[in-house]
Amino acid sequence: MSENDKPIRRALITGITGQDGSYLADFLLARGYQVHGLIRRSSSFNTGRLEHIYQDPHETDPRLRLHYGDLTDGAGLREIITRVQPDEVYNLGAQSHVRVSFDQPVYTTQVDAVGAIRLLEALRDTGLPARFYQASSSEMFGKVAQTPQRETTPFHPRSPYGCAKLYAYWQTINYRESYGMFACNGILFNHESPRRGETFVTRKITRAATRIAEGLQDTLYLGNLDARRDWGFAGDFVEAMWLMLQQDEPDDYVVATGQSHSVREFLDAAFGRVGLNWQDHVRVDRRYYRPAEVDLLLGDAAKARRKLGWRPRVTFDDLVNMMVDHDWALAREERVVRQARENRP
Repeated sequence: MSENDKPIRRALITGITGQDGSYLADFLLARGYQVHGLIRRSSSFNTGRLEHIYQDPHETDPRLRLHYGDLTDGAGLREIITRVQPDEVYNLGAQSHVRVSFDQPVYTTQVDAVGAIRLLEALRDTGLPARFYQASSSEMFGKVAQTPQRETTPFHPRSPYGCAKLYAYWQTINYRESYGMFACNGILFNHESPRRGETFVTRKITRAATRIAEGLQDTLYLGNLDARRDWGFAGDFVEAMWLMLQQDEPDDYVVATGQSHSVREFLDAAFGRVGLNWQDHVRVDRRYYRPAEVDLLLGDAAKARRKLGWRPRVTFDDLVNMMVDHDWALAREERVVRQARENRP
């Protein structure tokens, strides 16, 4: 069979409008996939991260097809899977903000925990031999029992988000062992990018640093500055997701850079990029602390290196610079617009 005669592989991505979903869509489209995405119906468009690839839905064969659906609707998930007939399913949909999960624990559980089993059940009911990826999280380690954390490290989640993700993790393994499904967990440590949501600490920092540099704000309020995380680039991490589903056997993998940095170090790098001292502008606000803190996360991705051949490419400094440069361009545009409004007669 020639390359042109090979059937086009179809992937279904939940959470496609998020940071990881949009990078994964880019990655799969570049490899010739037909990509289908699950999006929630809302009163406003939330496809900004996909605008560079999304085409007219009325075209005969668009590169990307979006379907209204929700991880809280099991019947709807079955209908979409039956219609799409995916070869690969990537479950990236979630209420993904750890601090918010303390305020909305029931909703977080419905989406992140029960949503995953709804999707697994939908796949089992349809009988499709689709390969399944579950977006697990380093937050499952929580109060860490060992450092660095690897696949064999005991879990001790410290948030409703971490608990919900741990439930989905074990159900993914259960469906693999009980029903022979090709189901994998990617235990991803923190991963950032210019597409990161602005309520997450890294993007909150880069947005504030650049807006302060352009005279658009004065102060940034943050919580625990001593928390340490293993920060990588989301564009690197989605490759690991795909590699997991290309293996002969399903398995679970830690995906991380193996380097840990504190929030203070991130502040140093981001504010230094714009020529500012963060101590002049950052204030600690106890309201941003979690009820139960996770002080240190540091991943050991040796198994992913050995079995998947995966390695991160973007360094911590390059990641911070990438995010700052992107947000600095946004801040400059914002300043020009503000000045134009102020100068109107």
